[in-house]
Amino acid sequence: MGDRVVVILACTGCKNKNYTFIRGKKKEYKLEKNKFCKACGKSVLHKEAK
Repeated sequence: MGDRVVVILACTGCKNKNYTFIRGKKKEYKLEKNKFCKACGKSVLHKEAK
């Protein structure tokens, strides 16, 4: 079985941690997605947080 890791996405505007994803451990890039932030009230870029 492959190693899986939980990734937390944080809003780039308010730094609020909103979403979680599960992905493989051997990825070399940081995950970035345009998602809706409840705190900002709009669709904002979310980046992978520690």
